[in-house]
Amino acid sequence: MDSIELVEVGPRDGFQSVGPVIPTKDKIAILHALHAAGIRRVEATSFVSETAVPQMADAVEVLHAAQALDGCDPQVLVPNLRHAERALRAGARHVAFVLSVSEAHNRSNVKRSPAESAAEYGRIVDLLPDGTKLRLNLATAFDCPYDGTVDDEATLALLERLLPLAPHAEIALCDTTGRVVPSHVSRLFEKSMSAFPGVKWAFHAHDTYGLGAANTLTAYNAGVRVFDASVAGLGGCPFAPGATGNVATEDLLWMFEGMQVDTGVDAAAFVDVARQVAAIPGGQTGGRVREALSSKRCAA
Repeated sequence: MDSIELVEVGPRDGFQSVGPVIPTKDKIAILHALHAAGIRRVEATSFVSETAVPQMADAVEVLHAAQALDGCDPQVLVPNLRHAERALRAGARHVAFVLSVSEAHNRSNVKRSPAESAAEYGRIVDLLPDGTKLRLNLATAFDCPYDGTVDDEATLALLERLLPLAPHAEIALCDTTGRVVPSHVSRLFEKSMSAFPGVKWAFHAHDTYGLGAANTLTAYNAGVRVFDASVAGLGGCPFAPGATGNVATEDLLWMFEGMQVDTGVDAAAFVDVARQVAAIPGGQTGGRVREALSSKRCAA
């Protein structure tokens, strides 16, 4: 049986879009529930400006709670060297750095050009202790909320600059806006895999236009086996106007299990967690499977 790795990004990418601050104890309870359902890799939090993203002010406490879960691999998002240093001081052992292909989006997100962020990434790579895992999230790899479709060659050129800095890093091509279509996903992964063999690739989908699962399946058919998803479809990039939730983890569970692809997650238990997360005040949720199963249960 084939298998994939799901990276549950709800506790970071999902929670950061929620307006009211979620109590730390509630975040930790959700981490425990996700772990009990079988999630083993989770983007637990981000080390960012507490002024810009107050939801992440409890990053240290949340990280430590995730690290205490048996077999859990918590990654943390960092946008620059200063916050990477904070994360490492807190004991992070799996760091995810993000930069955008698009100049406009990168400046909106981290107040610098992609070239400046690439140089910052190199400094972070040099800083990492031995044994630290590294993920590189390439935002707007397909589409930019300000400039529209991103040229494939721009994404490939940035990859050519970044990959030699850390050949061991996992590389996630990210659909930041949800506007990408399957043919574009297929084309860019085909070009990327051909140009840079041996890379461990991942895909990050949004479901703004209902194509999150279709794009994920396309990436799977291209050979990708690591996928980001968010419990209850919670989330949406605050720096990408109009980009609503991430693809719902439970939707991917339903799809992959129907294909006889092993996810390592108990789908029924996970849907129960998704229902709890969907009830969080101020959250923007999505997905179809959770509601479909709830309707089926009521009808029964």
